[in-house]
Amino acid sequence: MNFELTDEQKMIQDMTRDFAQNEVLPLAAELDETGRFPEELVKKMAELGLMGMAVPEEYGGPGLDYISYAIAMEEISRACAGTAVIMSVNNSLVCEPLLKFGNEEQKKKYLTPLAQGEKLGCFGLTEPGAGSDAASQKTTAVRDGDYYIVNGTKNFITNAPEADYCILFTMTDKEKRHKGITAFILDMKSEGVTVGKPEKKLGIKASHSASIILEDVKIPVENRLGEEGMGFKVAMATLDAGRIGIAAQAVGIARACLEDALAYAKERQQFGQPIANFQAIQWMLADMATEIDAARLLTWRAAYLKDKGIRHSKESSMAKLFAAEVAMRSAVKCIQIHGGYGYIKEYPAERHFRDAKITEIYEGTSEIQRLVIANALLRD
Repeated sequence: MNFELTDEQKMIQDMTRDFAQNEVLPLAAELDETGRFPEELVKKMAELGLMGMAVPEEYGGPGLDYISYAIAMEEISRACAGTAVIMSVNNSLVCEPLLKFGNEEQKKKYLTPLAQGEKLGCFGLTEPGAGSDAASQKTTAVRDGDYYIVNGTKNFITNAPEADYCILFTMTDKEKRHKGITAFILDMKSEGVTVGKPEKKLGIKASHSASIILEDVKIPVENRLGEEGMGFKVAMATLDAGRIGIAAQAVGIARACLEDALAYAKERQQFGQPIANFQAIQWMLADMATEIDAARLLTWRAAYLKDKGIRHSKESSMAKLFAAEVAMRSAVKCIQIHGGYGYIKEYPAERHFRDAKITEIYEGTSEIQRLVIANALLRD
């Protein structure tokens, strides 16, 4: 296996690292403190081609591979995980299903402006009573001539307050459970669509999540994504790709923990010497570095398989599971190395800790990832 990045991938890494360090990182603490949506950073990410990275040039994207996407997600996440997940959702949860399941007209109308960053998308799967059990959708879509009439509520939808479009999942036949789910492209300005107030969250505060309430919303039949009953397939295929992005996000957060802890350990003096000289600190740093490299390689492997068109459900789940748990372990060690300073907001350690936790929850909890992995093993 060749671990060497291509010239193009190195260019993406250099570009996104420069952007993250010089423009994203200086705003990270303020965005976390205020919960402000980083409109100026999203605009710059669009200019850099980061909002639809895998979308072909004919539909407005740069046509890059998923390893490049994982690299970019890691770099932005190292600076600000909240800003990174805005990018992640638009790439892998919105552009990806449109590219894979949309017809030509849908791609030209919706995918192109999304890939160019002129529009922003969200992914409407989760409901108040349907989280890990995605097949328990309560939102209904009833065919009425050239439209579907949609009613229901979606919950914890990332980007919802700012989104122009939503990849929406509904139940068109309750009797069929997961085989009765149908996906649509929802214009968020449609009559009957109400977006709730952004949730007050533990971390990733620059990224806004809210409920979407749908009351007799008319969605044209032409906005159906795939055929009736294909929605569950659309959702699961999309999440396979999305988990690569979240794994990369977790690697970025973990790397921030390591880099900040390492810098602090070299500066902090105790007993007449830097604490980096003490074996207890060195072993924590060594464990962090080793696990971060392993998580990155798992993430790149899943991205590589996706780029090759090889089924990667198990590998994406392995990457997300391991990287998310590495992010949490690294965040704990980062605070411990900082000591009391790790517990106060003047230092970034506590922000990394709060940001890391969500990677074990969204786009499939760690428990769901273990279920996907085990099912794949038992099926082989």
